[in-house]
Amino acid sequence: MFKKILMLDFKESSLNQPYWDRFNKLCEQKILLPRDSPDIENHLDADCLLVNFLPVVDKEKIDSMTNLKYIGIMATGYGRIDHTHARTKSIPVCNIPGYSTESVAEFGFAVILEHLRELEKGKSRVREGKCSEDGFSAVELKGKVFGILGLGNIGKRIAEIALGFGCDVRYWSKHRKSEYESKGIKYQEADSLIQECNIISLNLALNKETENFLNSEKMNKIKTGTIILNLAPMELLDIETLKQRITKGELSIILDHTDEMKPELCKELGNHKNCILYPPIAYI
Repeated sequence: MFKKILMLDFKESSLNQPYWDRFNKLCEQKILLPRDSPDIENHLDADCLLVNFLPVVDKEKIDSMTNLKYIGIMATGYGRIDHTHARTKSIPVCNIPGYSTESVAEFGFAVILEHLRELEKGKSRVREGKCSEDGFSAVELKGKVFGILGLGNIGKRIAEIALGFGCDVRYWSKHRKSEYESKGIKYQEADSLIQECNIISLNLALNKETENFLNSEKMNKIKTGTIILNLAPMELLDIETLKQRITKGELSIILDHTDEMKPELCKELGNHKNCILYPPIAYI
């Protein structure tokens, strides 16, 4: 039983009523605030902190909440929480692993196919009353080198689907996954893998080791014409080098974490047809 639960970036519409009923049984009081609300300072006595995906819970925030007993995040990734510092204070940090694995993986192939098969162009043409296929081109997935950086839950599912399309599926992960290698998914060191791929799916969890994983050096090794699929935090990539290569038309990227980007950056990238931006909808 908690005395007070502080919930950041939650709204009443975030959860259905049965879940709110369960929360009410767990606490004497719950406070819902935006992550940047000045009123947070008035509720640092909370003994439970629940956050949606974007709020940062750093060492300073943890230390400022002297009654804190539990931190929960309504997401799979927990890189924005200083869980190492929380551990030193015996404060558990809990995420929700696996709840959107299928959704994210399926969305990934939906947007890849939308791009490769010019589906939006096709729909727009028929809306205009034109039914000719003249001027269309398509790229097949079969036989393409499909590289996956990070073979966690989502990376594994993406690998399985890519195999079903007949891709040459390869991966790099911190730890090798022999059970997936037995299925025909080949392990390859990251630096050589990214140079050979037609498609790269970035599926790393954000932490201090993976931040800026696709740094400027790695980004410049990716061969011209490659498609990058990033349904993970944008902090995994070197944005400036990405912008340069997109502007030159050397790479394409498909991403959905636009809520983490400044509006002016979204607008700048969105001006390029080889940068396809979505709202953060892959997990839904």
